[in-house]
Amino acid sequence: MPLTGEEVEETITSLRKDGKSMAAIGLILRDQYGIPSVKLSTGKSVKEILANNNLERRLPEDMSALMKKAVRLKEHLYRNSKDLHNKRGLNLVEAKIRRLEKYYRSRGNLPEGWKYSIDRAKLEVE
Repeated sequence: MPLTGEEVEETITSLRKDGKSMAAIGLILRDQYGIPSVKLSTGKSVKEILANNNLERRLPEDMSALMKKAVRLKEHLYRNSKDLHNKRGLNLVEAKIRRLEKYYRSRGNLPEGWKYSIDRAKLEVE
C-alpha cells in the first residue's frame, strides 16, 4: 500500500532526525519505500519539507562535504608537508568552496557575514 503525502513527510522528518542527509533520504525513500519522487507524492521537495519543519542544516550539504575534504587534506599536509599532489588538491577544493560561497551568498543561503577559512571549517565540520 503506497504512503500518503503526510506519511512521506513524517518519514522524511524522522530520517533527518536520525542524521541522514537530503541525498541519503532520497535514496532511502526510493529504495526502501518505493517512492521515486517526493515532489510527485507530496507537492514539495525534500528541502522544502525540511525547511517547514526547521530541520535544515546551517550550511548546504555540498559545501559541508567539501569543507570536510579540505580539513582532511589539511591534516594530511600537516603530517606530510612535501606532498605536492595533495597540496594542489587542497587548493582546488578550497577554490570550489569559494565559488560555492559566492553562489550561495548571491542566493541568500549562507548566514550573514559568513566567510570560509580552514579554521572555521574545522569548527563547523567536526
